[in-house]
Amino acid sequence: MNRRIFDSHFHIIDTRFPLVPNKGYLPPEFTAADYLGAVSDLGVTGGAVVSGSFQAFDQSYLIDALATLGPMFVGVANVAETISDDELLRLREAGVRGVRFNLYRGGSAEIESVSSLGRRVWDVAGMHVEFYLDAKDLVELEPVIAALPKVSIDHLGMTSKHRNVLLRLVSRGVRVKATGFGRVELDVASAVREIHKQNPEALMFGTDLPSTRARVPFQPQDVELVADILAEDANLALYENGARFYGLIP
Repeated sequence: MNRRIFDSHFHIIDTRFPLVPNKGYLPPEFTAADYLGAVSDLGVTGGAVVSGSFQAFDQSYLIDALATLGPMFVGVANVAETISDDELLRLREAGVRGVRFNLYRGGSAEIESVSSLGRRVWDVAGMHVEFYLDAKDLVELEPVIAALPKVSIDHLGMTSKHRNVLLRLVSRGVRVKATGFGRVELDVASAVREIHKQNPEALMFGTDLPSTRARVPFQPQDVELVADILAEDANLALYENGARFYGLIP
């Protein structure tokens, strides 16, 4: 079946640019050319390059990748609390549309700073916030997340803890990435069904390529799983929701 996919979450690892070991881990190279080859048969028409913890606050790789991938691809950056307004605007011009808080492995800010930095990137550059977190922390994080203007959560929240809190956030407009099926500790089918039922605009599919540190890497059957679960609504999660969230379609 021919279908369009907006890949809302994947990584580029290019050894021409700085890489920082995270807990001793450095991923193998996976360039923009490698990515395009890996998805050539999937119907991917655009997507979001997401910065990993191993890229720290380097944006040079991201700007280069976006220039290579083309105008239907955008970026999600790790940024320091001290980033200037001018630098945020420069990143926006280069195609960056969001900033990522890695609360799972440590990253751009302490939780106390998430609210202020998240609000500032929106006010200055119209950038939303993405969270890599464990759903077991959602009770503590709910008021912080709910107060931000535009938010997504990675990998279905990683675990099934506090699903009621996740669904409450979804009902308030928070988006959830249907990604990383080989790294989560939950039943993917039930999570996808519940989130979609709560808000059909919430789910955004992504390959999570190259699946760094995942127990099982992405496989094309992941696309079919979402398509089978959502049936006639599959295009929402596979394409429309992500492309619209990242501002690439009206």
